[in-house]
Amino acid sequence: MSMREKLELLERRRAESELGGGAEKLKQQHAKGKLSARERLDVLLDEGSFVELDRFVTHRSHDFGLEAQRPYGDGVVTGYGRVDGRLVYVFSQDFTVFGGSLSEAHASKICKVLDLAMQNGAPVIGLNDSGGARIQEGVVSLGGYADIFLRNTLASGVVPQISAILGPCAGGAVYSPAITDFVYMVRGTSYMFVTGPNVVKTVTHEDISMEGLGGADTHGGTSGVSHFTAASELECLQGIRTLLRYIPSNNVDAAPRGPARDPRDRRDEALLDVLPDSANKPYDMHDVLRRVVDDGDFLEVQKDFAGNILCGFAHLGGHAVGIVANQPAVLAGVLDISASVKAARFIRFCDAFNIPLVTFEDVPGFLPGVAQEHGGIIKHGAKLLYAYCEATVPKLTVITRKAYGGAYDVMSSKHIRGDVNLAWPTAEIAVMGPKGAVEILFRREIADAKDPQAAMDARVAEYTDKFANPYVAAARGYVDDVIDPRETRPRLIDALDMLQGKRAKNPPKKHGCIPL
Repeated sequence: MSMREKLELLERRRAESELGGGAEKLKQQHAKGKLSARERLDVLLDEGSFVELDRFVTHRSHDFGLEAQRPYGDGVVTGYGRVDGRLVYVFSQDFTVFGGSLSEAHASKICKVLDLAMQNGAPVIGLNDSGGARIQEGVVSLGGYADIFLRNTLASGVVPQISAILGPCAGGAVYSPAITDFVYMVRGTSYMFVTGPNVVKTVTHEDISMEGLGGADTHGGTSGVSHFTAASELECLQGIRTLLRYIPSNNVDAAPRGPARDPRDRRDEALLDVLPDSANKPYDMHDVLRRVVDDGDFLEVQKDFAGNILCGFAHLGGHAVGIVANQPAVLAGVLDISASVKAARFIRFCDAFNIPLVTFEDVPGFLPGVAQEHGGIIKHGAKLLYAYCEATVPKLTVITRKAYGGAYDVMSSKHIRGDVNLAWPTAEIAVMGPKGAVEILFRREIADAKDPQAAMDARVAEYTDKFANPYVAAARGYVDDVIDPRETRPRLIDALDMLQGKRAKNPPKKHGCIPL
């Protein structure tokens, strides 16, 4: 056979590989509102940048009729490409080939790109659309999952790992995305669950739909398994590209700089009117963040879960930062189980990848109640404390209003290695709110007074003047400065510039024992 004939054969095989499970299966995929595995990569990656690996791999099974079906690629497209010019490794499961089920060969392809990502310090993006383990291969397919899980774990904190759920993801398959750093889901087409609705109904007699059990809104707002919820696959894939603008390629490289078009010394007059005159009235912390960060762009993570705390990425003077902020508009900004876990995980990601942390604090304390105590608020709240204590990246804190009790300590206080801690004049730093403190300290005096309400008001005013302000903390150096709110942006940018060369290490150890 001549070279030309061999090249013609190569082109035919390439064309065959790009058809996946065939034209009819591709039509079925499109009919469900889903893109094909290769179309997804075309959207995700810079145009013309994808380089495929293991195109001609086939499965190794000889049982249950599979020996007659050996499609190229074996249900997953793997390789590398570029996002905004930066190297990323990718795998995209192909539901048109055996339902995207994972075999030994399929798993080995994914393991190869995970190994390459580790060796070359680049993010891994997995596009999941699979019916689970390939039953015909039995324990071999289960072993393939375990091989992937191990690599996910070893890569954690070394290179960013992003998972997009673009179809079913069930059984053991869910644990690979769960180990990764960020999970994206799409409404109406994404599902994640350990056991499906039919099994649940058989075992527990609970009748629930796939969407209700493991859909995008369920995991985005109830379980917190998903970090981003998209209305379409196109929105999801574009969202991944946006996320990569804020995070580094690995734990050694710096995060990408923002365009820094927004003036560094910009003062926003509107910050003077964000907080209501009464400390008991809510406000939206988003209004503060948008007026401080570059161009008002804040990429919120898990925005539908634990809304009493906000987590997300932004740029400040071009510096990529992770932001954690109490949200007074939801549950008065208290810390509860869900908020503590949400913020702790986000903080640990930022610390692992050297992204400075900026905390905006307005917290009245931890949420009281039987459900919270029995649910383990002590243990879960300790996760947030542990994450802040452990973090060695630059840590900046702005106390806008309340900073009460143990929550003051937890939210990146000076005592747990906060680098620059600022307060607005409206800050109230105390063991508890003035009213609660007075009810304890002067209970008998108020009860015996001729006018109990007047006595209460007088003591509250006295306590507020003495303790519920930022100046007692500032006098001891627990707050570095009390600032005009309009100075927040330039002061934070200046602090980030100053802390670029920060060197801090934790004691040598294998790893700590975070209270999981």
